[in-house]
Amino acid sequence: MKKLLVTGVTTGLGEAIVDLALQNGDEVYSIGKENNKSLISRAGYHFFPVNLDDVGMIKENVKDFLKDHKFDLVILNGSPIKEIMELDRTYLQILTKSMDREVWTNKQLIDILDLYAKVKQVVAVSSTEANLCSKGWGSFSIAKAALNAMIKTYAAEKPWTHFSAIDPGVVMTPELKRVFEHTDPKIFPSIKRIREGVVLTPEVAAKRFLSACEAAIEYKSGSFLDIRNMDSIFDI
Repeated sequence: MKKLLVTGVTTGLGEAIVDLALQNGDEVYSIGKENNKSLISRAGYHFFPVNLDDVGMIKENVKDFLKDHKFDLVILNGSPIKEIMELDRTYLQILTKSMDREVWTNKQLIDILDLYAKVKQVVAVSSTEANLCSKGWGSFSIAKAALNAMIKTYAAEKPWTHFSAIDPGVVMTPELKRVFEHTDPKIFPSIKRIREGVVLTPEVAAKRFLSACEAAIEYKSGSFLDIRNMDSIFDI
């Protein structure tokens, strides 16, 4: 049995990861603004409500919940892309919120875990858009690039914990479905590319992601890994 900490479990990939981990007999801790009603009564599941948008108070708010635990794996889930928009039309508030959710919130969590708990492995949910920087993905790409840089920096500074940033592939979520429905692929060619590629259900993506987390230990700490380049490890 492993002990996991997973953020962002209301829907999508986060929910599916927790569901699979509990099926495997693991103990799962989660923090977030809202609990997942389908997980509340599951054996081995522990949730602590905290407003992760209040970045400055995260350390104080979650300290007692995380204190003295030994986590085998911490998964820092990401925020879904909600709108494709050119960078010059993206308000500074949107860019700031993206950085808070993808970078500074996760920084606070990593710091508090390092102070008050023991963590074998940290995996941040990232994206190849950090490198592709496709038209319309500005705030998302910039935040994910900063996330990858932060994970690599922590790997250099905290060698007792293994760090990775992993792209789980394209996962179908309600947010992505809305993006598909409301974004013109003629204006934003990335939408056509994504639609024509492999789009995973959250359940399949969770199975692949947890396998990738196990395999990531064999890579250099701080690495960015694209799950689509790790097919040899999957038995699905």
